[in-house]
Amino acid sequence: MSLVARHLMIWVLMVCVTVSAQTAFAQETQPRQSNAQATSPAVDPRFRADDIEAWLNGAVPLAIKQASIAGAVVVVVDRDGIVFQQGYGLSDMTAGRLVSPSETLFRPGSISKLFTWTAVMQQVEQGNLDLDTDINTYLDFEIPPFDGQPITLRQIMTHTAGFEESIRHLFTADLMPLEDYVKQSLPTRVFAPGTTPAYSNYASALAGYIVERVAGSPFNDYVAANIFAPLGMNNATFDQPLPDASARQMAQRYQNAQMPPRSFEIISAAPAGALSATGTDMGRFMVAHLNNGRDLLRPETAQMMHAYRAPGIDGLNRMALGFTEKWVNGHRGIGHGGDTQGFHSDLTIFPDDGIGLYISLNSTGAGGESFAIRQLLLEGFADRYLPDTSPVEITPGVDPEASRAHIALVSANYISSRGSFTNFLSFAGLLGQIPVGMTPEGKLSFPMFESIGMGAVDWVEVAPFVWQDRYSSQTIAADVIDGRVVRISTDIFSPFMVLTPAPVGKNAAVLLPLLGLAVFVILLQAILWPTRMLVRRKFGAALALEGGHLLVYRSTGLFAWGVVLSIIGWVAFAVMVSADVTLLGGALDGLINGLRVVIPFAAVALVLASGIHLMLSFRKRRSWLSHTGRVLLLLSALLVLWVIFSFNLYGFGLQF
Repeated sequence: MSLVARHLMIWVLMVCVTVSAQTAFAQETQPRQSNAQATSPAVDPRFRADDIEAWLNGAVPLAIKQASIAGAVVVVVDRDGIVFQQGYGLSDMTAGRLVSPSETLFRPGSISKLFTWTAVMQQVEQGNLDLDTDINTYLDFEIPPFDGQPITLRQIMTHTAGFEESIRHLFTADLMPLEDYVKQSLPTRVFAPGTTPAYSNYASALAGYIVERVAGSPFNDYVAANIFAPLGMNNATFDQPLPDASARQMAQRYQNAQMPPRSFEIISAAPAGALSATGTDMGRFMVAHLNNGRDLLRPETAQMMHAYRAPGIDGLNRMALGFTEKWVNGHRGIGHGGDTQGFHSDLTIFPDDGIGLYISLNSTGAGGESFAIRQLLLEGFADRYLPDTSPVEITPGVDPEASRAHIALVSANYISSRGSFTNFLSFAGLLGQIPVGMTPEGKLSFPMFESIGMGAVDWVEVAPFVWQDRYSSQTIAADVIDGRVVRISTDIFSPFMVLTPAPVGKNAAVLLPLLGLAVFVILLQAILWPTRMLVRRKFGAALALEGGHLLVYRSTGLFAWGVVLSIIGWVAFAVMVSADVTLLGGALDGLINGLRVVIPFAAVALVLASGIHLMLSFRKRRSWLSHTGRVLLLLSALLVLWVIFSFNLYGFGLQF
């Protein structure tokens, strides 16, 4: 669901992830203009069950085996129903239970949001909700304005409400009621509404809570009665934990096929990602939307959802109303991806062509290949059944000299709009900055894309600041205003995430190496302090310091240890959370608050002590070597202090 895989990943692992729309979104239905055609070619005549079966049976088993993925389900539909569905591999490796498309439950993660958006639009049809009204109208608590501007449901559905990431209660050991979740987990708004795509699970859960309130029914019950029942989705539920009958059908989730299964995930932001469903039932939902919301929505309502194109970077995919846009071979697909900590899924329908594809995997893969498998399967599906009958050759649209200048301009470290900015998790933004650069051959280098297993890439600048890959349908584009890069993104992420250049004082390319050196200097001071004492004791040597100077010297060693032990504490925190993300729900609150008190205190004290030590050393006219060491220690302590206050590693608040 992109619940953790794209947002929480950087912090919990600790080693890993405008055109400014200054007015409210207005409906935009013009297709994007790059190498995409204005109209979609016809579906290839090979689109038949036997051909689909032969193709998928030749591709999927090999892919999941090589990636060490336990099992998968794939469903292909057209407007008339399910054309092909198949389970691959195992839903339970211990029991040897095979995946069944009609009986095995998978967790499609953030694809759950499509059900939430459908519920929202049902309430819009009934006149209970308006997409452009302040959402506080529908709430029993207040979302504070941002520079006087409220949030609307349209902005929530296009991920432009402006919230920073919220992960504290996303995965929990025990289910938190939806009302408690939205009231206790309210994140800070960091972008003006309607201006910046920034994916928000919290906002999606808030939309589900609004449905709950205006419909007068718990969200789970509402979806069961108004979406599952009309479509005959008898093996689908938002209930957590699962009812006994559903629990017996649930696929186990794995990191990879060589590791033991993990427990069922409790997702407190339920409308954002708590769905459990069979492949067959997901196929029924796709068929309904391919038929303009049949049995769920009026045709004009479904068409409004599908056709809407939110403003964004020219040349890249946009958000529809809740659906993410995916142009492939000149065909406009819409859908959603979904990632939990063990399940990885993708749903795409092509409304103009009347066909769709769903895949879900119950393992991340030995090297995290689940994302690449889904993306490559979609592109292979489009290449086979939705070919571009008038392909446009990928050729440079900018001369080589200008292209090099453009690449040099966009070469920088970037910060994702989807992240934390006002709390201690903002340190993840430093660790997870995304570099863009130039290869020795003068080509654009975008390692974020290249690292997700998509294979070879060759970015060609087809228009000013628009690069297209020769080997896939992917595009990168940047907004450049007055010779300055404002933001950049790529088709895969552009509907819900853009990248902005890191400011000089927070640029990881400079700051991380300096921080590493600073920590080394402080660690050296911490180690040398007791080491020198032991050496002096062994040889009977006296320390050539006395009085206040001696006290200051000892203080530098003591506070250096305070900084070092605090850093060790943060590393331990990251290791524990990467093993069990539910610990963020409260179990580690004491450790978090303790670290946010100790490290700023130790760093401030070290700055003062090392500064006084340096001053006294100059007064005593000690050696240049002694001065150099103390200058390095003072600078190192100042740098650590800068990082602590720049990335909010202090305080007591537990909104994160």
